[in-house]
Amino acid sequence: MNIKPLADRVVVKPVEEKEVKQGSIIIPDTAKEKPQQGTIIAIGAGKIAENGSKIAMEVKVGDKILYGKYSGTEVTVDGEEYLIMRESDIFAVI
Repeated sequence: MNIKPLADRVVVKPVEEKEVKQGSIIIPDTAKEKPQQGTIIAIGAGKIAENGSKIAMEVKVGDKILYGKYSGTEVTVDGEEYLIMRESDIFAVI
């Protein structure tokens, strides 16, 4: 992957939810819930404070995280879907 996020942004690979089927009911993709967890693939260098010092990132590559349902911007690179979001959009590390 050739994405290098800037500042306090991270690139996240959303967890693919397994398709559960009960009986003969099939739920279309448009009606499914968006995943709210994923794995960090790349991180930026960190945010720059008002005094010019760099604030280090609290997360690292490989962390499994929880984030908001509508957080980040969806991008597709090499046929794979990723989210780019700010570190502040991350709720927790699992």
